[in-house]
This record gives sequence, C-alpha cells and structure tokens, in this order.
Amino acid sequence: MKLNLIFHIARSLMIARFKQTAIAATGVVFSITMFVALLGFMNGLNKLLDGLILNRTPHIRFYNDIKPSPNQPIESDERFDAYYHIIRSIKPTASRQHLYNNEAIIRTLNEDPRVLGVAPKLSAQVFFNVGTIDITGVIDGIDVEAETRLFAFEDYVTEGNYLDLKNTSNSIILGKGLADKMMAAIGDVIQATTSQGNRVQLKVVGYFQSGLGDLDNVQSFASISTVQKMLGETNSFITDIQVKLNDFNLAPSMAEEYRDIFRIDADDIQTVNAQFETGTQVRSLISYAVGITLLVVSGFGIYNILNMMIYEKMDTIAILKAIGFSGTDVNRIFIAIALTIGIIGGAIGLVFGFLAGLGIERIPFETEALPTVKTYPVDFNPRYYVIGGIFSLITTYFAGYFPARKASGVDPVEIIRGK
Repeated sequence: MKLNLIFHIARSLMIARFKQTAIAATGVVFSITMFVALLGFMNGLNKLLDGLILNRTPHIRFYNDIKPSPNQPIESDERFDAYYHIIRSIKPTASRQHLYNNEAIIRTLNEDPRVLGVAPKLSAQVFFNVGTIDITGVIDGIDVEAETRLFAFEDYVTEGNYLDLKNTSNSIILGKGLADKMMAAIGDVIQATTSQGNRVQLKVVGYFQSGLGDLDNVQSFASISTVQKMLGETNSFITDIQVKLNDFNLAPSMAEEYRDIFRIDADDIQTVNAQFETGTQVRSLISYAVGITLLVVSGFGIYNILNMMIYEKMDTIAILKAIGFSGTDVNRIFIAIALTIGIIGGAIGLVFGFLAGLGIERIPFETEALPTVKTYPVDFNPRYYVIGGIFSLITTYFAGYFPARKASGVDPVEIIRGK
C-alpha cells in the first residue's frame, strides 16, 4: 500500500479525534520540556557546585609530604638484626617541605604537551595578631598571573584589584571571613607572625571569597616573593607545584609517572576530589531518571488514547480491511499516528525546553556565599536535546505499537456482522 495513502488516512483519523490527539501531543510537549529544562538546570547546578572546588584545584599537585622515618636507630645496630623490630609512636623525620630543584621540574612540565600550565605556590602557617588575640591562618604565596590564567583567581576577588599583589610589596588579599573577624578594611595594615617567629606588616589590598566558609575563614593570598621574605627564605623556595592539564582525565597516570621521575609526592584531582565526582554522578542519574519517567508516563497517555481510538474506530478499521487494506497497513496507520504525535510534540517540547532554560537562567540568584553568581546556572548541552528527541520517538513508537498490533488483528466480518 502506498505510504502517502497511509499517512493521509492517519491524518484524517487524528483530525477526526483532534481533541484526544492534542491532549496526547500536549503530554509529550510537557514531558520533553521538563526533561530538557530539568537536565539543563540540574547539570548547571552540578557545574556550579563542582566549580567551587575543582576550578581552584590543580589537576596534579607536587609537594613533599611529612612522613615517619623509614629507618629507625635500632635497625642500624647489628646486634638486633635477628630480631623483629616492634616500634611504637614512630615520629616524622626533619625532612624538607620545600621542593628541591623546582625550576627544572617546572621547565620539564611546561615542555610536556599534555600540560596546559604550571603555577608554583608557597604555603605558610601564620598567626594574625589582632590586639591581644592571635588568629590562626594560612597565607598562600602565588604567582598572580599564573594563578589567574589557570585557576580564575580574579573571579573570587570580590573587592580590590588582584594585580595589587604583584604591584604592591608586602600586600595581602584576605579571605572574607578572616577579614570580618579582624575587621580589616582595604588599605589597612595588619601584622602576621610566622611559625618561625618572624613578624611582618602586610597591607590589605582586597578580599577573597570562594563560597566555602571554612576556607574563607583562614585563607589569604600574597605574592610568592612576599611569603619568601616572611619566612626568611631564598627566591627558589616553594612548597607546591600546581599543574593544569589539557585533559584532566590524564591526571592519575601523569601523577604516578612524574612521581617516579621527580621522587616527590603527587596528588591527582580524581583521587583528592572523588566525593565530588560521586555526588555529580548521583545528581545526574537522578535527573535522567526523573526525566525518563516523565517520558514514560506520557507514553502511557498516548497508549490509552490510541487504544480508545481503536475501539471507537472499529467499524472504520473493518471497512479498511474489507476493501483490501492488510493488517500490516492498519498497523502502519496507527504507528504513523503515534510517531506524528511524538515528532510534533517532541519538536515543540525541545523548543519550550530551551525557552524554559533561558527563563531559569534569568531568575536572580544572589547570596553572600556565592558573590560571583547572579542568576541560576543552566547547562545548554546539545546532548540533552538529542536524548530528549530520541526518547520521545521511542516512547511514542511503543505507545502506538501495541494498539496498532491489536488493530491489525481485527476481523472485519465479525465487526460488520455485529453492526
């Protein structure tokens, strides 16, 4: 049977029951709209939440960890070679925390095509002296330009100019929570004491706010040269090398590779932040589950409507089969109805889903914890639209297949005799 005739009959049946057809299409439109909008919104939130940590976390971090001594004094005495050494409360050795020959390490990393960039860092534990009170804090000495290029440092500086760290000697950017504790305004001079007992005057040139309260209550930033002077160390003294890769999935293997080459400790982003990846995967799974459930529910609606249409059009089906239409032709007619509903409803739903995402993206969302965020985040990944379109076709096809199979088995003699 010619396909254009089948589609013509399918269109006539849909128009004859236009109200039911419109209800079925509306169900598909609503399901696809909510599927796309929900996935875009949920994954936008995922990226926002992960970005609070992952954007400020290097893909690989090289450092020297504090370890207990592998060789104890008793092991150097030959008299005890034949004994088992059961030693309790093993203490760490006075190993250096700075990275030896760090210039060669940085040069080697920069020459690796897998590496996007390298940023050295120097961390110092300090006490901020506020009147008679000492507040514990951490000052990270950073290369301002590298930190900005690789870790979007300027996005988290809510007040002041981050370049002042580079241009102003003995300057500091305080975490917002720490600044509030100290009641330190921009332009004030504060005093900090290092763990070695050195005291230094620092000028506040800005505030830093990551959105993580525990971090902002202790964290502050200065230039590497400023922290080196605070600690009384040379210009080559650094404690960390932060690496950003072109593909962060290479981080575990590269961390192991360079750990063996440089003989220093290395942490990769997947290992350090495994809980964040797990949370993201669970939230995405929930989003997909809810969206697919909506599509399946709309499929049942289409199934019920087509089922009722078959019962109401039994005489029409009998006449079609009596004049020469085969069971396969009848099957194709009702599947064509279902797919038409799926295609039209799905296309409109994708457009409405995109518009819903644009609407959500313009809803104000301002909180002191996230100063850089002004509206709700939405992810407009084309993958969500492709998945939504495919599922709309699949669910509507199966919603029409079973009623169509029932219609194709109708015996026209029994129907006409009953009439």
